[in-house]
Amino acid sequence: MVSARRRDAKMWVILAAVAAFGGSLFSGFHYDDYGMLQDTAIVSPGGWARCWGLYQTRSLTWFTFWLNYRFAGREPLLWHTVNLALHAGCALVLYRLLRRLLPEAALFGALIFALHPIQSEAVDYVYARAILLCTLFSLLALEDWMRNRSWIAVAWFTLAILSKEECVSVPLVLALYSMWHRQMRRRILPLAASFGIALLAGVRVIAAIEATGMKNIGVNAGISPLGYLSEQGIAILRYFGLLVVPWLFSVDPQIPSPAFGWRLAAWAVLLGLMAAAARRFRELPPAFWILAGLVLLIPSSSIFPAADLAADRRMYLPMLAFAPAIALLLPALRARWMVMVPCVLAVLSLGRTYVWASDERLWSEAVELAPGKVRPTIQLSRALPPERAVTLLQDAERVAPDDPGIPTELARVNLELNRPSAALAEAGRALALTPREAHALNNRGAVLLAMNQTPAARRDFLSALDADPCLREARENLERSGGIPPDAPRCPR
Repeated sequence: MVSARRRDAKMWVILAAVAAFGGSLFSGFHYDDYGMLQDTAIVSPGGWARCWGLYQTRSLTWFTFWLNYRFAGREPLLWHTVNLALHAGCALVLYRLLRRLLPEAALFGALIFALHPIQSEAVDYVYARAILLCTLFSLLALEDWMRNRSWIAVAWFTLAILSKEECVSVPLVLALYSMWHRQMRRRILPLAASFGIALLAGVRVIAAIEATGMKNIGVNAGISPLGYLSEQGIAILRYFGLLVVPWLFSVDPQIPSPAFGWRLAAWAVLLGLMAAAARRFRELPPAFWILAGLVLLIPSSSIFPAADLAADRRMYLPMLAFAPAIALLLPALRARWMVMVPCVLAVLSLGRTYVWASDERLWSEAVELAPGKVRPTIQLSRALPPERAVTLLQDAERVAPDDPGIPTELARVNLELNRPSAALAEAGRALALTPREAHALNNRGAVLLAMNQTPAARRDFLSALDADPCLREARENLERSGGIPPDAPRCPR
């Protein structure tokens, strides 16, 4: 009888995950998905070896992309099927883990994890598969750590690191669990190994940034570590707000930047919460899970900067701790809560997946919620017919006249509308705003090539490679316009 109930509970967890996010199977690709589908490590038959290169920091994730491409090409159904299966797997493993630790809240906690709309970005966005894999292997590590299979847990953690470096704080959660159960002394060697693996992963990421000029992260993020840290208090409080009131999600949120005193106050609240949880985590299960969730947020929301101050998918890994915390804080044993909360979450997640199924809906929502940001406007313009895109971009230009991304997009749209002179003028203006920038040079070259001015176009492509030898588009344009000269700059990776 008990076994049958557990089997039924597992089935409910899987069905919940599929019901909430199954609509993603009818979705397409988005944003960074398109760049991934042009990467030679993914599309070439021998690209699997590049997936495991020294400077490919998410080797296992990229290997799954390579496999996906072998089986499905650019047909999105199988790509989304893999993401959905990984999400259901994470929810199922979390249920198994909670059944051992918190049997009274296991089903409710797993359902919150499976259904909460804050999970939408990680499940509905193919490129976010890294966090799904990372979370699955982190959960398996926690499960085996609980079962006193410490070295197997270390192996799972290694796979998590190879999926996404964001899980480097998982050893801290393992240490917290060991302290909770007073097992630190006999777990010291596997803990040391886990921390060593995390340190090596951090060094590898820094080396990859230095060697490849990786954009939008670390020293190339355009924000200092301290500046990023000061903004993250507000970002984390926004995450908490979305947990409690799951509304106003966005693929590209605009994080307010209030006066320094308010940013300091946000961090004071968070540090106070962490300190209170740290004092009571041995006696109060919710305190342990809240503290674990905050620890899992550290890598993405502290001093290691990223160009995006917030992204909803960063909450996917911490949700393995916050979901059981919510289950413990709500009256989970009351039938009306057990039915009402999952149902509300499921409906909201269905709505989020509907938004993600269309680029136009996705970026229209982002523009509406962040009218001052240029990137959502540019992405929306790519989802609109050219005439509407021109109007949208011209309106954005009046708000941000010095942003080079807008004339770059206007150049692309004018080419689509067969207005080469207007396209060249916009490409030149983008280059004037960012002199010698590789993408701007390549874009002007592309316009010149479309106008059959091949020698001038090739000069721009070569100048783009001088500025960034790893710019794939410039190299492909050179090849298409007559071949790559032997003295062209070579990419070091």
